Amino acid sequence: MDKGLVQIYSGAGHGKSAAALGRAIQEACDGNNAVIISFLKKTKNEEFLKRLEPEVKFFRFEKSDEDFCQLTPEKQQEEIYNIKNGLNFAKKVLTTGECSLLVLDEVLGLLDNGIITIEDLRKILEAKSEDVSIIMTGIRMSDEVCQLADEVSKIEALNYKVFE
Repeated sequence: MDKGLVQIYSGAGHGKSAAALGRAIQEACDGNNAVIISFLKKTKNEEFLKRLEPEVKFFRFEKSDEDFCQLTPEKQQEEIYNIKNGLNFAKKVLTTGECSLLVLDEVLGLLDNGIITIEDLRKILEAKSEDVSIIMTGIRMSDEVCQLADEVSKIEALNYKVFE
């Protein structure tokens, strides 16, 4: 991976998070460190991902195991506080140079849910140094989000049968 790129993995297809995790593992294989911060979803593989430390560090700041959209408004407010702590941590990771790759998994969903603005996201990205890469994932993206990135990949499912 070229150093310092901001990439987006987006689309309705499955595999965005897996592709970002693969990039983090490649970064670790190259002798570098990666940090993954997951938003809006509970990852089934959290315990496994913790075993990749110290080269690949995984963080999730939300406390609930339920989907954000299923929470009561009061619980959503609690989780928004936790999510913003995760975003502040991301900015700290970027400013202290703790990794060569930062994955913000499902961060685009924070925009969709009105938790952050495009300007909030821009401020986080501005905290990165030239040699740090960032991967952002999420289902939907706008032209405004795409303008923040150096590369955009759209992952979609093709609905045809290979074998019958």
